[in-house]
Amino acid sequence: MWLVRDIEETDERFGKRPEERSIEELIENSLIIVDKHEGPTSHQVSLWVKEIFNAKKVGHIGTLDPKVTGVLPVLLNDAVKVAPLFQKLEKEYVGIMHLHKDFDIEKLKEIIANKFIGRIIQIPPKKAAVARRPREREVKTFDILEVDGRDILFQTKVEAGTYIRKLVWDIGAEAGIGAHMVELRRIRAGNFSEEQAHSLVEIRDAFEFWKEGEEKYLRKILIPVEFAIDHVKKVFVKDTAIEAICNGAPLYPVGIVRIQEGIVEGELIAIMSLKNELVAIGIAKMNSKKMYEAKKGVAVRIDRVIMKKGTYQLK
Repeated sequence: MWLVRDIEETDERFGKRPEERSIEELIENSLIIVDKHEGPTSHQVSLWVKEIFNAKKVGHIGTLDPKVTGVLPVLLNDAVKVAPLFQKLEKEYVGIMHLHKDFDIEKLKEIIANKFIGRIIQIPPKKAAVARRPREREVKTFDILEVDGRDILFQTKVEAGTYIRKLVWDIGAEAGIGAHMVELRRIRAGNFSEEQAHSLVEIRDAFEFWKEGEEKYLRKILIPVEFAIDHVKKVFVKDTAIEAICNGAPLYPVGIVRIQEGIVEGELIAIMSLKNELVAIGIAKMNSKKMYEAKKGVAVRIDRVIMKKGTYQLK
């Protein structure tokens, strides 16, 4: 639902849709969902994508261990600026847990339901690139799908920053039998699923096809950043506010046209043009209701500008 401040400015003059943008434009501000294979680090995968596209910069969302496969979103060029919008994406995995001793599966399910669903305390593993301090994370689901001897096929949905290998180890320790993770695949990160993922070979081949004049394959792979932030709350602003925002000025209520309901003070939000282009991301200094009612004051403090100066064309 939306709160409309200026009814005369609510015409949705959507800019270029993905099919109307050139491949060069898409490469400058898109992301790719890579289906990471076992072996390389997430950083190595990102560097390979950078090399394929001859990109100035790249960044990946949510690190996967070398042995873990699956969904790895990679941001290209200017899209790297929006990385903070993806830091808290829910993750979903399927994996195999190996029990060190025989154990009653129904009792194991009971232990998981009572001890490992909801808010849990985790200490990151020794190899993690973070301080090994206890921290709270949420395990939303942990379902046993299939049992083959001591091998347990499971599926789990967790809060960002949850270590699945450590979760499996802790389950084994709680059961008193020990357990370790044999295999793991990420099947979803936020709204990005494995159905959208492409292998590095597919990505490279699509790029080569484009260089030879066939661009349809690459268009299926490149996701414009505006179409990747459905999970982020937004405000739409007047054309006249965009130049000031691009120069780092805060957003005032007078410059706002539409406000998405549910914005809370301190939340990171997207600032959009009336052409549905991402102008900037910023920190809300008011909630939705205050933005709608306010006559003065700072509505949003700009965190980083995404749109390049001078590129927005007024109607």
